[in-house]
Amino acid sequence: MKLSSGYVIVGIYADKIRKTLFAQLRDAIKSGQIDSKEVAKAVAELNVLLYEIFVNRMKVDKGDVIRVRIEYDVADSKIVWKYDTLAIEVFRRVSDAEVSRIVKDVVIRAGEITRAEVSYEVKKAGTTELGDDIYYLYLKEQFSGALIVTSLNDLFLIRGAVTLPVAKILDKTKITYTGEEELKQKVSKLFKEARNVEVREALRAINEIKAMLGEEKEVYYTEEET
Repeated sequence: MKLSSGYVIVGIYADKIRKTLFAQLRDAIKSGQIDSKEVAKAVAELNVLLYEIFVNRMKVDKGDVIRVRIEYDVADSKIVWKYDTLAIEVFRRVSDAEVSRIVKDVVIRAGEITRAEVSYEVKKAGTTELGDDIYYLYLKEQFSGALIVTSLNDLFLIRGAVTLPVAKILDKTKITYTGEEELKQKVSKLFKEARNVEVREALRAINEIKAMLGEEKEVYYTEEET
């Protein structure tokens, strides 16, 4: 089977790929051939790879237009991406040769990139009126998400969301830590296993947390703006 994002701006490619794959596999999910969680996991893995290509390597802007195409199989109730078929078009001043070079370089390291934990920078943003601590997460100095931490005697209750490199929500989880460096390490591990969602769902969670400090909402491109 083949997945194509169609022509979309970089700001919404992750959600477009998620919606397209779920639409293609709707019948397979209904019949039990594959679980929806496996589809979400496969989308997240592909989007991690695309983030590496678009953001870390190509430095594309959110308004640049791209198209992603890749073939895949459904085997043993899992999605297997055929990374050697990954084809990307970028509509800006990037030569086809440069795009091809970057794609090949990243695909060679596909397993390493998709399995790696994302190392977020964790910065305390403030404390709510109820005494909960709010932290903002950054990825390569770019705002990526938010956390709220509630003290429960010797434990901490933590929840939050990120949009980069893929959208995820961390549901309420109890942890222990003794400082911000240990919190950073645990946050990276927790988000590795966090729930994969659409960007707009993660944004709602982030904005809910930011609102507790009276901060402005995060706004990203939506499909209606394209």
